[in-house]
Amino acid sequence: MPDNGTFTPQSKVRDVLARLGDRGRALLFEHGYDVGEGFVDVLSQYQTLQHAAETERLRDLEGLLAELNSAQ
Repeated sequence: MPDNGTFTPQSKVRDVLARLGDRGRALLFEHGYDVGEGFVDVLSQYQTLQHAAETERLRDLEGLLAELNSAQ
């Protein structure tokens, strides 16, 4: 993630949850990414938002990034 604190396609799912907590979890879910309870899948934690979109686990990456950056 860039030093200016904005989320980018290269931001990790883990970063979203760490910085935005339940709001980040809700935004990810709204865009098709269900982190589940406890989020124990370590590999998914380190997945980038771009990779999640490319593998169809996430919809509308640009829209999600806009919402994540405005939620900060």
